[in-house]
Amino acid sequence: MKPTEQTIQQIERAIRKIADKFPSNKEAEILTDIHIRVVQETGELMAFDDDDHEITRCIIEQWIDDNSDDFYTQIADILRQTLRSNNSMVEKMSILKPYAFVLESEDRDIQHELYVVDDDTIILDSVLMEHLDEDLDQFFDELMKQ
Repeated sequence: MKPTEQTIQQIERAIRKIADKFPSNKEAEILTDIHIRVVQETGELMAFDDDDHEITRCIIEQWIDDNSDDFYTQIADILRQTLRSNNSMVEKMSILKPYAFVLESEDRDIQHELYVVDDDTIILDSVLMEHLDEDLDQFFDELMKQ
């Protein structure tokens, strides 16, 4: 699914509303993750903290009645890209590090980890890691031949 400009704007607006709840000029004292819950039938995107307090909600019109089997995988990619492009805002939120943005289904089942904010940790995208074990095996075989 290729996101429309309106979809990107709606997601960015939701990210701004989340960041507004945790302003960067405030001392980080809250320990929480951001749970992004999406309802496939209605296109509703909601954000919650660990205590299930709602932070914001909006309707992504492009997602309404999307019945594709890989819906959560597709929107995870869109949300990841949007979070990355807004990383300066996301990484300055007044939340104790490390914290993560996770995508949940409407039943609160975690579907994907979207973005982790931590000074010491880098999370590599699954696409990059896809054939790493094969590459390492090949490297090890070549090393053992020498």
